[in-house]
Amino acid sequence: MTRLRISEIFGPTIQGEGSVIGVPTVFVRAGGCDYRCSWCDSLHAVDSRYRHEWQPMTAEEIMGKVTELSGGQPLTISLSGGNPAIQDFGPLIRLGKTQGYSFAMETQGSVARDWFCELAPLILSPKPPSSGETVDWDAFDACIAAAVETESVMKIVIFDEDDYTWAREVAAGYPSLPLYLQPGNHTPPGPDSDAIDLPGIMTRYEWLIERALADRWFTPRILPQLHVLVWGNKRGV
Repeated sequence: MTRLRISEIFGPTIQGEGSVIGVPTVFVRAGGCDYRCSWCDSLHAVDSRYRHEWQPMTAEEIMGKVTELSGGQPLTISLSGGNPAIQDFGPLIRLGKTQGYSFAMETQGSVARDWFCELAPLILSPKPPSSGETVDWDAFDACIAAAVETESVMKIVIFDEDDYTWAREVAAGYPSLPLYLQPGNHTPPGPDSDAIDLPGIMTRYEWLIERALADRWFTPRILPQLHVLVWGNKRGV
């Protein structure tokens, strides 16, 4: 029986970013990632040194926990990580949908899966230069193709001017994808700390808004990370 590596399951809470911001959600956070972004704020779900904290769970066990948390009332389940696409969440999605739940997922777009078409939405978040990673655009395109029958959107985190310039170039290449920009949480603490530099984040947010409007770049929606503003970097919210 297939088991998935799960870092944590929590909620209900609200989705904090992108096209589903504010939506009541239970999060299923996968353990493991094929990226190592320099500013990652979820190292407990990425770095292999935390592997002992990840629980191997079947789809039935995961849905049992989700049902317990939601009181049996179907809502949105958000698959996050890490990068959930490196594991096979297809059976979980199909099981959850038979019980009335819907599934959203965020991924950097490095691994395509045939079950992407069962998501609503698929949130593709290519990582900008500040991450230290390089996007494989062929793999990214394959993710879009895999989700052809469902809603796909693009979210880009902006930390600095280089990221902003890069985001404009990327957006020009994918005009059909609804675009969401957000200021980066630019002082990510260690995985066991929930402190943030809120004034710094809000200064970056103001800069991003003014920068885009000055360029007459009216295509993206520019949003903060709502959960960071409310709870900082606490785990499990």
